[in-house]
Amino acid sequence: MPLALWALTLSAFAIGTTEFVIVGLIPTIAVSLGVSVPSAGLLVSVYALGVAVGAPVLTALTGKVPRKQLLLGLMALFTVGNLVAWMAPGYVALMGARVLTGLAHGVFFSVGSTIATGLVSKDKAASAIALMFTGLTVALVTGVPLGTFIGQTLGWQATFLAVAGLGVIAFAGSLLLVPGTIPNSPAAPLTAQLAVLKKPRLLLVYAITTLGYGGSFVAFTYLAPILQEVPGFSAASVSLVMLVYGVSVAIGNIWGGRLADRKGAIPALKIVFGLLALVLFAFAFTAGHAWLALITVLAWGAVAFGNVPGLQVYVVQQAQRHAPQAVDVASGLNIAAFNVGIALGAWAGGIIVAHRGLMATPWIGAVVVLGALALTALAGRLDGESVRKLEPCALAESN
Repeated sequence: MPLALWALTLSAFAIGTTEFVIVGLIPTIAVSLGVSVPSAGLLVSVYALGVAVGAPVLTALTGKVPRKQLLLGLMALFTVGNLVAWMAPGYVALMGARVLTGLAHGVFFSVGSTIATGLVSKDKAASAIALMFTGLTVALVTGVPLGTFIGQTLGWQATFLAVAGLGVIAFAGSLLLVPGTIPNSPAAPLTAQLAVLKKPRLLLVYAITTLGYGGSFVAFTYLAPILQEVPGFSAASVSLVMLVYGVSVAIGNIWGGRLADRKGAIPALKIVFGLLALVLFAFAFTAGHAWLALITVLAWGAVAFGNVPGLQVYVVQQAQRHAPQAVDVASGLNIAAFNVGIALGAWAGGIIVAHRGLMATPWIGAVVVLGALALTALAGRLDGESVRKLEPCALAESN
């Protein structure tokens, strides 16, 4: 693998850190800026909305920009966004900084796969993409708990300064290592992307993604204040819990991918969503006991992101059937659906915290995930009906 791929991986690590580290810093930011915990939780929502908008819209608008120039511009925007967050004098400025970095995130992962595959031969394309996305996993395992620790020890501003430093290193790595000869892929215009949204079966997948991923974030956004206020973890201990969660997520991603390969996307998603709902319901009862809470968080991490491989595989399968001319667009819009789920989950969680309290978020999140499970079952039934309709046609053709 060329060294340029490691520059992309470092960029993914920095971006993943800044996206999720805010979860561990919500109590600290709320106290520092004099806002409520639900208001601090909206910092998760606005970032995710920036990603959801940036991925399809800005990717289409920047389709003709040379890939290396675009990559450098994105990392510069990412670094500036984190520097603005570091210097933010108040809540509104911090919200604006989160939107900036979210926009950079959305475009980076839309074009990052193209750049990664352009660096290697065709037979190594999948490995190149996997290596780049490893940066996100490593961010959850190391970057998020380390960033949480820095923020709780030196102030939340120090975390954004540290991430900005990572952005500078990633920018330099891309400048020095990424060649300027990577060809541009044909950019899908916004009209093509909107056409995908007219396909009912793809809309069903996006709804499953939004509910299944977003349901977890109803509670996960407020995990730090729950751990501090209910079982009584210290602020320093929260960073260690985030480390445990991150390790569990890394294992869960691998497990989820293998489950989808072995059983198929729909059966795997039913299992993952069922387990996720069960864990969230359990957390509503175990959160008051430190060791039980820790075990539940470990189980939560193992299933919270285990749905990602199955959802991405399934959206590609549906796109190949219902929108074969726009498979990449359909896949990209599913990334946007993940982030719409994060945004809505964090926003809904804030409303729940304000009106029902912190401990209402786990069980309500579980109910949302059960909604995703019901839609998954519906999708499986529709798939079965499609197969039954095709069988007579195939039999007639063979005769």
